[in-house]
Amino acid sequence: MRREVILPLFVLSFFAVDLVPTAHSIWLNLPPSGTKCVSEEIQGNVVVLGDYVVVADQSHAPTISVKVTSPYGNNLHLSENVTHGQFAFTTTEAGNYLACFWLTDLKHEAGVEISVNLDWRTGIAAKDWESVARKEKIEGVELELRKLEGAVEAIHENLLYLKDREADMRTVSERTNARVAWYSIMSLGVCIVASIFQIWYLKRFFQKKKLI
Repeated sequence: MRREVILPLFVLSFFAVDLVPTAHSIWLNLPPSGTKCVSEEIQGNVVVLGDYVVVADQSHAPTISVKVTSPYGNNLHLSENVTHGQFAFTTTEAGNYLACFWLTDLKHEAGVEISVNLDWRTGIAAKDWESVARKEKIEGVELELRKLEGAVEAIHENLLYLKDREADMRTVSERTNARVAWYSIMSLGVCIVASIFQIWYLKRFFQKKKLI
């Protein structure tokens, strides 16, 4: 491969790593009572994978419950009294997806927090590249190029999503500005009418009192 081809691919891979969503490993400390939640804004038609496990010093790991909901409140995953598990789904709507964890082990020692490790992967990071490599019999540079191709497609989809969001926000902003302008005009009109009425009332009052 020529140098002038390698350099653009290197630059492209560098920006792809920064722009494409990758796997996030999150540590959560669950209080004895209450709920801890994590959320991520995800566009539609994106694969999401999550693995979670309770990390405890003692031999008996306390159990937790896990609930994953969509931006409109639809339940995507619910597990109760578990120490580990995973969830997988494809988003059907854009917005903030929420994963909540809470302690359900009543025998757990009071006042001690529980740690939960959550491996959250979306988009290109959730794709099983080992299966793709085995199925299509590719490896090495060709496999890396396939990953870059997937990263470019994910970047393109993210840019289109951001463009749509920007258009929606611009529409809302213009609509709000128009409503504020009409409200200002109406307020000014009401003030003018009230001032005219007040002058007319005071003029009649002074005329009755024969002050003018």
